[in-house]
Amino acid sequence: MESKNIKLIALDMDGTLLKNDHTVSDYTRKTIKEAQQKGVKVMVSTGRPLINCQEIVESLELASYLITVNGSEIWDADLNLIDRTMIDVEHIDQMYRLAQQHETHYWSSTVGGVWNKTTSFPQTLDEHEWLKFGFDIEDDAVRESIREELATNEFLEVTNSSETNIEVNAAGINKAAAIRKVCDLLNITMDEVMTVGDSLNDLAMIKEAGVGVAMGNAQQKVKQEADWITETNEQDGVAKAIKKFVL
Repeated sequence: MESKNIKLIALDMDGTLLKNDHTVSDYTRKTIKEAQQKGVKVMVSTGRPLINCQEIVESLELASYLITVNGSEIWDADLNLIDRTMIDVEHIDQMYRLAQQHETHYWSSTVGGVWNKTTSFPQTLDEHEWLKFGFDIEDDAVRESIREELATNEFLEVTNSSETNIEVNAAGINKAAAIRKVCDLLNITMDEVMTVGDSLNDLAMIKEAGVGVAMGNAQQKVKQEADWITETNEQDGVAKAIKKFVL
């Protein structure tokens, strides 16, 4: 592909920036620093809520924007919230009922924290601000049944962060949409962005970026849409993509 003038790198965390032990390798840290020294902005774009990614992000000293909960929230370099989009309560109720009906594992991120099967799901849903709902389902038939039902709801954005889960945000909320907002703030275009990811919640940003990179361990659909496939998260795939397209 033709050479791009990359000014922003957006990195997924799990299965991408992080190794399987949930750490960032020294080589990847060093390579990120080299990109920053060249004047390129580097940011994390993750499905995790802030509370579950803040420590790792701060350790990287990115001094940049941060996208959390698949694009439901955007934070500035000082972790001031600059954008947030919630899911309406009626849709949370629908998904909770589906999880109960199929007896599946589930979780949901709210502004106040994370709910799952090990916690007592709130009885009064409208007392909370809902950002994302997720299902973890080993049974392929059950997972596809739930995915098909959710796909008929025009108010929801349905993706995943692994082949056995389903992640749901408000319609139009995804990592690409959030990156576009960051591009506006930085006065750059999506053509000047490189994105790296491995799952369906990375697909939109990989398709829309000037350079979209799939990890070697990425889901097949992500690899098919990527401009380039790097090594796996255990083989410094992020660093190798930065070396190829930025340094």
